[in-house]
Amino acid sequence: MFTLAEVASLNDIQPTYRILKPWWDVFMDYLAVVMLMVAIFAGTMQLTKDQVVCLPVLQSTVNSKAQASTSGKADFTTVEATTGQEPKKEQKDSSGRKTNLDFQQYVFINQMCYHLALPWYSKYFPYLVLIHTIILIVSSNFWFKYPKTCSKIEHFVSILGKCFESPWTTKALSETACEDSEENKQRLTGASSLPKYVSTSSDEGSPSATTPMITKSGFKFSADKPMIEVPSVTILDKKDGEQAKALFEKVRKFRAHVEDSDLIYKLYVGQTVIKTVKFIFILCYTANFVNTISFEHICNPKVEHLIGYTQFECTHNMAYMLKKLLISYISLICVYGFICLYTLFWLFRIPLKEYSFEKVREESSFSDIPDVKNDFAFLLHMVDQYDQLYSKRFGVFLSEVSENKLREISLNHEWTFEKLRQHVSRNAQDKQELHLFMLSGVPDAVFDLTDLDVLKLELIPEAKIPAKISQMTNLQELHLCHCPAKVEQTAFSFLRDHLRCLHVKFTDVAEIPAWVYLLKNLRELYLIGNLNSENNKMIGLESLRELRHLKILHVKSNLTKIPPNITDVAPHLTKLVIHNDGTKLVVLNSLKKMTNVAELELQSCELERIPHAIFSLSNLQELDLKSNSIRTIEEIISFQHLKRLTCLKLWHNKIVNIPSSITHIKNLESLYLSNNKLESLPAAVFSLQKLRCLDVSYNSILLIPVEIGLLQNLQHFHITGNKIDVLPKQLFKCVKLRTLSLGQNCITSIPDKISQLVQLTHLELKGNCLDRLPATLGQCQLLRKSGLVVEDHLFDALPSEVKEVLNQDTSIPFANGI
Repeated sequence: MFTLAEVASLNDIQPTYRILKPWWDVFMDYLAVVMLMVAIFAGTMQLTKDQVVCLPVLQSTVNSKAQASTSGKADFTTVEATTGQEPKKEQKDSSGRKTNLDFQQYVFINQMCYHLALPWYSKYFPYLVLIHTIILIVSSNFWFKYPKTCSKIEHFVSILGKCFESPWTTKALSETACEDSEENKQRLTGASSLPKYVSTSSDEGSPSATTPMITKSGFKFSADKPMIEVPSVTILDKKDGEQAKALFEKVRKFRAHVEDSDLIYKLYVGQTVIKTVKFIFILCYTANFVNTISFEHICNPKVEHLIGYTQFECTHNMAYMLKKLLISYISLICVYGFICLYTLFWLFRIPLKEYSFEKVREESSFSDIPDVKNDFAFLLHMVDQYDQLYSKRFGVFLSEVSENKLREISLNHEWTFEKLRQHVSRNAQDKQELHLFMLSGVPDAVFDLTDLDVLKLELIPEAKIPAKISQMTNLQELHLCHCPAKVEQTAFSFLRDHLRCLHVKFTDVAEIPAWVYLLKNLRELYLIGNLNSENNKMIGLESLRELRHLKILHVKSNLTKIPPNITDVAPHLTKLVIHNDGTKLVVLNSLKKMTNVAELELQSCELERIPHAIFSLSNLQELDLKSNSIRTIEEIISFQHLKRLTCLKLWHNKIVNIPSSITHIKNLESLYLSNNKLESLPAAVFSLQKLRCLDVSYNSILLIPVEIGLLQNLQHFHITGNKIDVLPKQLFKCVKLRTLSLGQNCITSIPDKISQLVQLTHLELKGNCLDRLPATLGQCQLLRKSGLVVEDHLFDALPSEVKEVLNQDTSIPFANGI
């Protein structure tokens, strides 16, 4: 017995695919069921009642009807005798031949004549109908079962059902309907002007057509555009929102998977052709057998030696019923065939491998719904035959505008003003900063933080800056990290007039928004990404000429040469920083034109010598050549022409010695030579009377020259990580020293004269061979424990009164100059 659950599961199979069954498939399924019933009925009748009854034909020279009738009577008498009934007494006037046949002889003749005299179609008609019907049913549903198509169909039906029932579909369509009614109302009232803050590209001073801004074309959701606020429409449950997001992703992946082939379409066309051919074949051979089904048949079994008769006349009791069933079957087949022909006409009448959402776009205002092709288009055409509402609701999940709106609603629901306020922090410059990372967009509440100074947007591919940013009057610094943000016209106008500092981090140069090069009041620009010579041909930094007030340009890239077009902003640049990440910078001739540059950094550029182009920068005040491959600095004599040079940073190179020509840099105040290969410090270094900071850490220096006492203005001296074992007493004549770094050397003792350094605030001694610390450390009035870097046991060995002095709190500020 079947359980109710099993029967119910079988009943659920058909509704699963009902949306992909147009009316002709449904009608053909019903016709197949009727044909199946005909086959079952005919087969049942044949199994239970089908038989042939045969009587012998007398052989006589006189073949008259009377003789035939009397022969029949005689036979009938004989049959009665053989059936076991009481034999009747023969009449004297009976005629004919006495046969003496018994019942088994007649059964034998009936069976032989059933196979010899009866047409084969009368015997196998029910089975043929059953086979044909099964083939037609299989042909109608094969595309639902074939492995390479059924998976796509099941996935499509599942997604379509979820899209149809998704709350987001209703909300999105309702919202566009509200907007359409509002737009119609505006048109009726004669409002022909554009809404406030809508982007245009024809205004004076606006970006070019290639500028990635939010344009008016297409359906858009703009933060500044007047909209009908319907709380019940715009508020979406979080769970529903997550489900809708998942549906967008499923639809996107399904479309990419199905659009690349047309196997479903070809299979459906193929099975329709097979059904048509089958219909023609059945009709052709069946029509010939209609007249062969009759009630009477003549049988010649050729068994006269057994029964004495050569010919029998037989009757088929199912002939009448079979003929009626055959006519009914032919009628059903004709109807079935006409429907097959109509299906073929529909398949080839219009291009079913292309599907346009033009009507949906007009009705829903989602103008960005793309047209689809191949199997995806065919499935949608099939769905339209069931109900076009499915396509309309499904189209919502093909629209990027709809997806962006969903993200916007979910984002604004999650990132409220209170939550954003909690993420605001103070940076090193004591400015209010907000960092947003990997969001689907920029929450509207961000632009309500009117006191924000710095806004960082990182990995937000769909970032849009609306006109509401004009409320952020304190905003002067913007970071775009892998975030090609689009701006509205009014927002751009605000940024152009108020933004002072912009950081752009990118992978490809195309990610740099074009509006960046139109910020005429920009002071600082930081570009971090791939700007090699190939990509430079596309952008070339040529648009920098519009940045008339740019003062600081920071480029962290892999340049092989300084772009010639960078000289467009050279007259007003005061600081140029190039971090090249190890790519060798070969051509630097463009530097000669940057006469106003005061600070120049060329880091990790694989420079082997100091570039000659630098010697032309008469206004240069600070030069940083960190992390290069410089081995010799003999060219340093040419720095005597740079009268304003006060800071020279040659750290993290391969410099072996310092030439005596360094004395020509009279105004040098800071010299950084750490992480090189120096073994000694020449006396020429100590002739720089204005030197305030000297850093020679992490070299191989063996001793500190006594000439160090000449540097009376020295405030910061760093010689950590060398091989110093003795400190000269002249070191303590530098009474202005505030920072003294002597760590990781071989020093065995600290002289008591360290007490002369009354302005000392930072002393590093850790990593030496010290046994004790001098008690005179307590006389360094500004030195505290927080500024003393030594081993714990050395500090603990100090006298208690000294430790008490060092542990005192002080509010006097200090700086180590690093």
